[in-house]
Amino acid sequence: MTQSLDRLKESPSQTAGPYVHIGLTPNFCGIGGVIPSDLGTSMVNERTRGERIGLKIRVLDGTGTPLKDALVEIWQADADGLYNSPAELRGTADPDFVGWGRCPSDMETGLCVFETIKPGCVPFGDGRLMAPHISLWIVARGINIGLHTRLFFADEAKANAQDPILARIEHRVRVPTLIAERKGDAYVFDVHLQGDKETVFFDS
Repeated sequence: MTQSLDRLKESPSQTAGPYVHIGLTPNFCGIGGVIPSDLGTSMVNERTRGERIGLKIRVLDGTGTPLKDALVEIWQADADGLYNSPAELRGTADPDFVGWGRCPSDMETGLCVFETIKPGCVPFGDGRLMAPHISLWIVARGINIGLHTRLFFADEAKANAQDPILARIEHRVRVPTLIAERKGDAYVFDVHLQGDKETVFFDS
């Protein structure tokens, strides 16, 4: 039966790979001369305020195997809880902190490594403060729509216990899937796409 013309169907989604890295991280792919450096590779400089931290993020499939063609973007507030965005109306964010990063997974280890700062607390819609957190967007071959999740910090237990987003997770056994553990000089966070440890994902 012919589709009536008074309504439109949503276009089907398409997988993000295998060309996502060529378009977003050409230098990583060995394609030089497009841009001096891939966007999102540097978030801080010597003047950035706040506690410097490293992030080591892996995206794992249902068998626990790291994906070697994943790409992770992160965005976060600065040390004072302000975003480097024209939409930020609560104050002026640190001009020496970008607040956004992008990293493809290492072909050998599957790691996405970021150098950033510990974010400050940001108010929820009703004014309550959210725990320090970093938002993640994940794409890879076979993922039709980018996945959104959040990373919270294990050493912010008091703030995590009062966080309005974490409080909304009905199955409390899944809360640890959003918590990054401190190991040495970095926080380690595994994103499980499937399986018993599947990470909590958000609509946006």
